[in-house]
Parts: sequence; C-alpha cells; structure tokens
Amino acid sequence: MLAWTVYISFVAAALVLLVPPRYTSAIRWFALLSAVGGFAISLVAMIANPAGAPVTLVDVPWIPSIGAHYWLSADGISFALCALTGLAATTGILFSWNIEHRVNEYFALFLALIGGVYGVFLANDVLLLFFFYEIAIVPKYFLISIWGSTNREYGAMKLAIYSFVGSAMVLFGILSTYMLTSGVGFGLPDLARHALPHAQQMWIFPLIFLGFGILAGLWPFHTWAPTGHVAAPTAASMLLAGVVMKLGAYGCLRIAMALYPAALEPWGFHIGWISSWRDVFALLAVIGIVYGAAVALVQQDFKFVIGYSSVSHMGFVIFGLMTLTGIGLDGAVLQMVSHGILAGLLFAVVGRMIYERTHTRMLPDLEGMGLASRLPFATVIFVLAGMASMGLPGFSGFVSELQIIVGGWSSYPWLTVAVGIGIVIGIAYTWRVMQRAFFGEQIVSIDRQTEKHEFLPITWPEKAGSFLLLAATLLVGLFPSFLLTRIATAFASPFFDGLRQGRW
Repeated sequence: MLAWTVYISFVAAALVLLVPPRYTSAIRWFALLSAVGGFAISLVAMIANPAGAPVTLVDVPWIPSIGAHYWLSADGISFALCALTGLAATTGILFSWNIEHRVNEYFALFLALIGGVYGVFLANDVLLLFFFYEIAIVPKYFLISIWGSTNREYGAMKLAIYSFVGSAMVLFGILSTYMLTSGVGFGLPDLARHALPHAQQMWIFPLIFLGFGILAGLWPFHTWAPTGHVAAPTAASMLLAGVVMKLGAYGCLRIAMALYPAALEPWGFHIGWISSWRDVFALLAVIGIVYGAAVALVQQDFKFVIGYSSVSHMGFVIFGLMTLTGIGLDGAVLQMVSHGILAGLLFAVVGRMIYERTHTRMLPDLEGMGLASRLPFATVIFVLAGMASMGLPGFSGFVSELQIIVGGWSSYPWLTVAVGIGIVIGIAYTWRVMQRAFFGEQIVSIDRQTEKHEFLPITWPEKAGSFLLLAATLLVGLFPSFLLTRIATAFASPFFDGLRQGRW
C-alpha cells in the first residue's frame, strides 16, 4: 500500500499540469487532496505495522541486464520518514494557497518532488534510490528560480551545482561498488551481504558519505542551504529543510554506513586525536552545530536565522549517526523527523505569515512593527515552535536531541560538550529573534500604508497548516515510542548487521 504514495504523487503531478491555469481553485484542491492521500496512506501503513517489521512492497526486474530491480520496501525508518514527507507535502500545499503565478506548473513540480522523496525512502535498490534522488532534486531548481524571491536565480543555481557535484560523487561510488562486487546487482540487501574488502570500503565510504552529506548541510559544504532557503518560496523552503535535506542524511545512513561499515573502523594511524572517518565526520558535524548556531545569532535577516539554524540542527543528525550507539542512531532518525516538522513550521511563520504581510524579513524593520499585537496568531505559533526548537520538554526536539547527547557522551564526551555549547547558542538566537521580531517596542509611525493595507488576517490554510505541524511536534514529543519502537526494529534487522556488530 505504501508504494501508492509514489504513484499518487507522480500521477497527480501529471494531471495538474494538464489543467488550464485559470482553474486555480481546482488545481489547489486537487493537489491538496493528493498530498493528504499520500499522508493518510503513510499513517495507515505505519499503524498497521506496529513493530515496524521490514516489508517488501514490490520487486520486479527494472534493468535485467545489470541486475537492477524496481524494488520498493519499508522498515521502521522508512515508515517514519514517509509520514514526515506526507505531512510536509500537505502543509506545504496549504502554505502555497496564495500562489497565483503559473499555478499548475508550480503544483506539478511540487508533487513531482514529493513523489521523488517518497521513492528515495522506499527504494531497496541503490540505483533506483539514486534515480528517485535525482528526481527529487531537479524540481527544486525550478521552484526556487521561478517562484522564489531574494537572489532566486543565484540560490537555485548554487543548490543545483552543489547537489549535482554530490550526486556525481555518489554515482561514482555506486558504480565502483557494482563493478567490484562482480555483478551482485544493485539490491541494498544483496550489497550488504556481499561486503567489499576493508581497503575498498575505506575509499568508497567517504566518497558516498560526503556526496550525500552535501545535501544534508554538512559543514563546510553547507553554504547552499541558507542561500537556498532564503531564495525559495515558503513551501519550497519548508520542503527543502523539512524533507530534501533528510534525503542526504538518509543516504549517509542507508547506503554509506550500512554498505561500508568497515570504513568506520580506525585507519591504523592518528592525525591528532582523529583516527577514522567516523572521527572526521563527527568533528565536522559538531563544527556545523556550533557554527550554524553562532552565525544565526548575528543575522539580521529573519529567514537567514532559520536557514542557519537548519544547518545547526542537521549537524545533530550527522553527529547522532557517528556515535554508532543504539540510542544515538535512534535519536538521529528521530531528529530528522523533528527537524522536518519544526523547520517547516518556522519557515511557514517567517516566509508566509510575516513576509507576505510586512514585505520585509529584516529584524530592524520588524522590531518596530509590534507584531505581537498585530499578528498574535503568528506570534504564538513562532513562540511554541521556537521553544520546541530549543528542546523544551514535551516537544519532539527534546527527545531527539537528548538521545543524541546521551549516545554522544559514550562515544565522544568532549565533542558532546561542544554540542551543549551549540544548544546554548541556539537558545540565545531563538530568544533574540523572538524579542526583536515580535516583542520590540512598537513605533506608531513606522508605515501607515503597511498598517492599513497589508496586515491581513491569518487565512484558514495558514491556520490549518500550523495546527498540523504543531500537533505533530507535540505528538512525537509526548509519545516518542510510537516512532522509536519502529526505528529500533529497523536497526535490529539483518540489513544493519555490519554496522551493528560489536558497536552497541
């Protein structure tokens, strides 16, 4: 049943493209119903499999001459990330309700991107996964370059260049693996069972991990992310932070770490305290956490604050993966879900509720507008999302970050201290932007025209999308076992034997 999330998205994208642009209302509703359908299927499939046991959805020959299969399957990790994708798609369309320019093309690209994301999370063939990965990336360029705002062409091109450089590295690693395994094929379980020799894993692993890590915002290859977030329209920012960056982290886990676990072992020599690729990427992740938070602390553009905070929070995901502990790995996957929810909510408030009404994202300009009294709904939603992002107990961010810290303490205690510093800086930039944007002293004479014409009431799609995302972060925070049970089952499967053996 879960495979239908892919089919519904692509069929809906094709049908939307055929609808004349003048039927804007019909296009929006059809796109929304398609996204809700995919979301509902994801939830039903996850509830129907309470243990999160791996299931094969479809397995037929795709390119028989090279052993590639159209092989879709799901485990606890896939269930969680597909549910996140459905939520991001539904809320993204709700926050795109104001799109008037080339409406059918916009929603066709949006749904095609969602179909690609579902495909990545369900693909059990590495070549098929790469195929869906590229499908998910391509629409982002057009969504940003056509419907974006600040430096949209530059932001779109930067994203495309970084993405395709990373993709080239991944593809080279995949093809090298195929040739070195002498025709085992491209099935992920088959490649996991026929592990390459240690020496070959040592050079293929960093190639693939870094290739995927670029899209995950790994420092210092993160610079496309804030630029892309700022340039993208609101819903595209929500998707970029919410699910597209997760594709990179998912590739790091599902392909690089699962297929080349021996590469995480020590090199046999030291460079300072660094003695393995695991140490290298753990260090880069922690630098990203602290650096992203520190840069967010000094930004004047509201959207750049959220953009750099995404870099910081994605650093938690990579660090959790590098702990190689059960609790750290579980926390990393849960952090993918949590950050996808919270980043989407924060970008929705900043890009849709505030920018569309004030036509500015600059904190000095917003400071005198008295947004707390003039946009109380946006203020309440941002305060709650900000508290969740800081890791307040009861929200999803608390559970995921706590697990990563606990896992990190047993593997990298000193780096975990640095992670704690990053969390403190994160609290500082959240309070700073909250104070300046919403609770600054109102200057009555700021802009009569803005006050008179542009502070329109919050619309029902904005309220519906906000409530969905807020409910999701609360449900994950209050009932984390709903996801963690399934995620832990996935890591206990034979597919992760090489990664798990002797490490937790």
